[in-house]
Amino acid sequence: MKIFVASLATETNTFSPIPTDRAAFEDAFYAPPGQHPETPTLCSAPFIAARRRACKEGFTLIEGTATWAEPAGLVSRDAYESLREEILGQLRACMPVDIALFGLHGAMVADGYDDCEGDLLTRARAIVGPDAVIGVELDPHCHLSDAMVAASTVIVTFKEVPHTDFLDCAEDLVDLALRAARSEIKPIMSVVDCRAIANFITSREPGRSLVDRIKTLEGRNGILSISIVHGFPAADVHDVGTKIIVISDAAPERGEVLARTLAKDVLAFGANRLPPMPSPTEAVRAALDMDGGPVILADRWDNPGGGVAGDSTFLIQELLKYPSVPAAVGALWDPVAVQFCRAAGVGARLALRIGGKVAPSSGPPVDANVEIVAFTQDLAVPFESSRVSLGAAVAVRVGALSVVLASKRAQTFHPDVFRNLAIDPEAQKIVAVKSASHFYAGFAPIAREIIYVNCGGPYPPDPAKIPYTKIRRPIAPLDPMPELGF
Repeated sequence: MKIFVASLATETNTFSPIPTDRAAFEDAFYAPPGQHPETPTLCSAPFIAARRRACKEGFTLIEGTATWAEPAGLVSRDAYESLREEILGQLRACMPVDIALFGLHGAMVADGYDDCEGDLLTRARAIVGPDAVIGVELDPHCHLSDAMVAASTVIVTFKEVPHTDFLDCAEDLVDLALRAARSEIKPIMSVVDCRAIANFITSREPGRSLVDRIKTLEGRNGILSISIVHGFPAADVHDVGTKIIVISDAAPERGEVLARTLAKDVLAFGANRLPPMPSPTEAVRAALDMDGGPVILADRWDNPGGGVAGDSTFLIQELLKYPSVPAAVGALWDPVAVQFCRAAGVGARLALRIGGKVAPSSGPPVDANVEIVAFTQDLAVPFESSRVSLGAAVAVRVGALSVVLASKRAQTFHPDVFRNLAIDPEAQKIVAVKSASHFYAGFAPIAREIIYVNCGGPYPPDPAKIPYTKIRRPIAPLDPMPELGF
């Protein structure tokens, strides 16, 4: 048994002004063959899962390139094509293979390629032939295309949002691929299009109960795997939207029925899919009215994980109205401010312009006299079983407000974003984080309360108002879909 594994991933916000070139991949995460670390990244978990099974079962594992770019705007044609050909060349060199595994995101868009994953997998299928197993792990915030399904044997997405289970799902993927290659199962994918953009969070109801129920259905009555493709609304491509994948063991009718049932369940969430999201003013006032702390304010729509800058200033401006309230904000992407603070040194005071640099939707920059509290050359923090670097970073203080500034764009995954820079998050009344949902596992244990905040952008917060030109129509909530409850 010979298995090949590779990973090529990013999430493209086609409305983002931040371009993605090859250097963006190499700067964020790039591991050529034989150099993938012992811990997985979000989209390279199939490497670790395949290694574990290879050690146990003794099959031959060939590792190709694994690379990831932080979510941003359109990927350059050269970046995508060069990385694609690098991986496909590695696959050709190790042929024949029984299984080809790919850790992808599923929402990469490049200049000239609206469906990068479909293109990559179609080319991989042409190399490995019709009989080899192609197994794919995707982020649920992907665009599931017909080309992706046609080229693959099994597709598995993470179930949890926030994504706390990417390694568990990779192990499920490897198991299914091995069983299929050994003819122990005959996986058939049934896919149902929900005809809606219907994202939800699994750390709260109603999504929590649905995912718990899905887990009880897998492994019974011929159902091998269930995945919910939430979709990624911030991209103008044909396949934006929510879909259901049910993989059955040679039981397509049963898979189709279950997929349609689950689609109806997702659509029945209606407007209750996401938590209330007050404005910055309303959110700060609500936090101040609560006893104790810290109250976590999640800036969902300036989340670097959605492809935007992570440099908006709206919550900072609101918190500065309460100069005696102990609060912290982080991490803002501001490499220029980090460079100035590094030059000035810890303990120095200087006039500093913070944030608001990338676009008008980032808000006006904050000009303040700050004290430099701490500096690190590499702010590396946990994200489940992986570690993520925010690069060189600094903590500055303006009165009772502390702000973490980072030189690399990444979500605020963990309280160590603050702790590693001499800020105790548990001593704050309010902690504002740049993250849509991945902060949850790290911050929920210390939170008095969590409030999701709508700062108005720059990520498009309302799909109904996004200027799509390529999305398939009709689709809710862009179009009236009364039969879906929209």
